[in-house]
Amino acid sequence: MTGLTLAHAEALDAEDPLASFRDLFQLRDGLNYLDGNSLGVMPKATAARMAQAISGEWAEGLITSWLGADWVNAPRRIGDKIGSFLGANAGEVIAADSTSVNIFKALAAAISLNPGRRVLLTETTNFPTDHYIMQGLAGFAGGLEVRAVAPESLVSAIGADVAVVLLTQVHYKSGLIRDMAEVTAKAHEQGALIVWDLSHSAGAIPVDLNGAKADFAVGCGYKYLNGGPGAPAFLFAAQRHQARALPVLSGWFGHAAPFTFEEDYRPSLGIERFLCGTPPVLGLTALECGVDIMVDADMALIREKSVALGELFIALMDELCGDLGFTLISPRDSALRGSQVSYEHPHGYEIVQTLKERDVIGDFRAPDVLRFGLTPLYLRYADVFHAVQAIRQIVTSGEWDKAQYRQRAAVT
Repeated sequence: MTGLTLAHAEALDAEDPLASFRDLFQLRDGLNYLDGNSLGVMPKATAARMAQAISGEWAEGLITSWLGADWVNAPRRIGDKIGSFLGANAGEVIAADSTSVNIFKALAAAISLNPGRRVLLTETTNFPTDHYIMQGLAGFAGGLEVRAVAPESLVSAIGADVAVVLLTQVHYKSGLIRDMAEVTAKAHEQGALIVWDLSHSAGAIPVDLNGAKADFAVGCGYKYLNGGPGAPAFLFAAQRHQARALPVLSGWFGHAAPFTFEEDYRPSLGIERFLCGTPPVLGLTALECGVDIMVDADMALIREKSVALGELFIALMDELCGDLGFTLISPRDSALRGSQVSYEHPHGYEIVQTLKERDVIGDFRAPDVLRFGLTPLYLRYADVFHAVQAIRQIVTSGEWDKAQYRQRAAVT
């Protein structure tokens, strides 16, 4: 790549077809935010919408707002919106609970569809909560085995005893993209079902769940969907599985007729059977604001800009920081890289903390990974240029080498 100057970056910003979306987000002057893969920026519409929900729908409408403000249909309504940019049909996605809870529900449903098989398969570097949920489910149910294999061995490890494979499409540290269609086909050839974790995919890269013949998928609402901290997550269940998949968390909102108050559980016939307790209305309200922006955006343009931002980041790091101890762990091939760029550095934690003092926000993942999220709807090319300049200045000046930056915080 040539023309690695601020003027070049600003020229790209001037021609950016997504530039107007930045105005939809609450970003203070001077903030250079490259952590949308951890927590997305708040849409400007969210504050007013939340005020309406609190002061009007809750304070004034009270219980009548379940129907009057359509609270009751929010999980399905928002789920359908999310599904519209994930290659799902209406009625295949529900917005509910957390990613971890939805992983539990999806795994349990897959096991119910695959009787006689007892192995839950994943890969060793998968996000920890995926391992923990599998271990918890196996420990509770009994007779199940959690098997974690090296990433490169995962496909060959899918055997006749595997009930379900749990795999992240975009790796949380490196950003490596798994081929969803290819891996799903391999799982199905062996009679296994698959649950895809889309936490770093949804809103960041094109996803085609039905095109890949996915069985189940889950993802969070607070990263690229900009739903706010702890926003409700979502769960996809292919239509072909819904009538037979048995929900283990059989709460009243998953009942076929919640307000008949029957003594015995009778699951809904559709995606609603994956609901559990009362929907978190305020969380769903905030999430919908972010999802509505995604519905209006062109995913092809988002991916095109994401790739260009990543290419610029890597080229600048090569040129300005190539001799400063950084090792790129994200794929150089943009076709294999999600919407983030990650590097290893012996002093990665201290560098990330020092960047924050300059209002350049990335994040750190143990043991030594600096991770920079590239959110095309609000990140500019000039932001990438300034971020890499700041990294070089911090390392060459030794600014990172202070006691205050060595103390590990509870959240990194």
